[in-house]
Order: sequence, then C-alpha cells, then structure tokens
Amino acid sequence: MIHSVNEGKRTGKRAVFNWSGGKDSSLALFHVLNEKEFEIATLMTTVNAKYNRISMHGVRKELLYAQGEAIGIPIKEILLPESPSMSEYDNTMKEVLSELKNDRVTHSIFGDIFLEDLRKYREDRLKEVGLKAHFPLWKKDTTQLIHEFIDLGFKTVVVCVKSDVLSEDFTGRVIDNDFLKDLPKGVDPCGENGEFHTFVFDGPIFKHPIAYSLGEKVFKEYEAPKDKNDTCFSSTPTRKLSGFHFCDLLPVS
Repeated sequence: MIHSVNEGKRTGKRAVFNWSGGKDSSLALFHVLNEKEFEIATLMTTVNAKYNRISMHGVRKELLYAQGEAIGIPIKEILLPESPSMSEYDNTMKEVLSELKNDRVTHSIFGDIFLEDLRKYREDRLKEVGLKAHFPLWKKDTTQLIHEFIDLGFKTVVVCVKSDVLSEDFTGRVIDNDFLKDLPKGVDPCGENGEFHTFVFDGPIFKHPIAYSLGEKVFKEYEAPKDKNDTCFSSTPTRKLSGFHFCDLLPVS
C-alpha cells in the first residue's frame, strides 16, 4: 500500500521524479513512495512540442496528465523540439533543474537499471546545478524486476518497439507472462536497451485505472545515435536510421 506522497518531508529530501509513464518509472516510484525517504515535488516528463506526445514513447499528453491525476503528484512538462540537439537538451534541462533547486529540490530520481554511460551523464549534468541523483532500481536483475512489476498488480501496454529486434505485433500488447515468453532471445525483459517502451495504466500507485483504447499503428525512422545503448543522450548521431513501430493510445473518457 502506498503512503502519502509527502511523507518524505520529515527527512528534508525533496526530489523531482523523472517520469516516462512506463514500467520502470512506475516500479521505481512505487519503491520511493513506500520507502518515504523523499518528498516527490513533481513528475517531470519531456514532451515532443510538435506532436504533444511523451518523447520517444509517443504517448498522448492527455494520458500523461491522466497518470499524474491518478497518482496524485503534479506533472511538470518540459517541451522539446522533435529532434533536439544535445546542447538544446542540456540547456533546457539545466534551466528547469535550476528552477527546481530554487524550489528546495535536492535530488532527481530515475528508473534506470544498468546503463553506466547514461547514469554518468545524468550525474554529471545534475552536479552542474548542485543536485544529486538517486536510482532505486540500479543493478537489480531485470527478470526479477519485471516479475515483481507484474506480481504487484501493475498493468502496462507496449507503445513502441525497435523494429530491428521486435515486430509490430508486440505493440499494443499488455505485458504479462505470455508476453515475456514471446520475447526473442537477447531482448531485455525490461527493455533496458531501448527495445520497447510502455504506458502504465493501473497498479498500486494509482487511485484508479486509466481508460484507453488502441489506435493506429505507425512506423517511423530516426537518425540512430552513435552509441547503440543510448537512445537520446550521447554523442553526434550517424546517418544510420533506426526504425520504430508505434501503437497510438486513445484516451477514453
């Protein structure tokens, strides 16, 4: 059972939670709220300003705000261009994090599990503005994590997959034991290498489920980053294209 989101006030640790809307974010938030070490000031999400959708995941902004309402923590939306340069991304985040620090935030919390380069990038950028990083799921076994996620009663739907590792058929599926059995060999069960992204619509951190229906499926290609493990945070992209299958989710009132 989740306790009040503000119970961490007595520790003096006020944090922003980096929220993607997916399973790793949800499980990390579950642990943070139960441990009561932090007061969560806001759920911070980057949004594609052109399409009004969660960056990379492609989920409509309406569903993002429905998550915030169901969880009971306000959403802080950060608008970014469709393909921001690293300098654009870094400058925007530095400005936002500096504002949060002025609002007594001391920590930034992430759902990352094992990508060392990404962790170092986050820690280095936070250090520039005087904040600390916290990784509740760090170095935990991803097979155990996904089974913990399912056993806790979380429900999540796959909204995006990398086309070179998973077919379009995986989009729109709810992650359960059958889904895990169908994953090809070499695909991380938590999608930690960017193989797939999800939208969580129910679970122990939610006051009520979020209603949605499946919409159109589309294929898109983007310039691939130089580092195969990095979806948006490192060096200059090459000319190689990476393909992604997306499944649109439609809000249901």
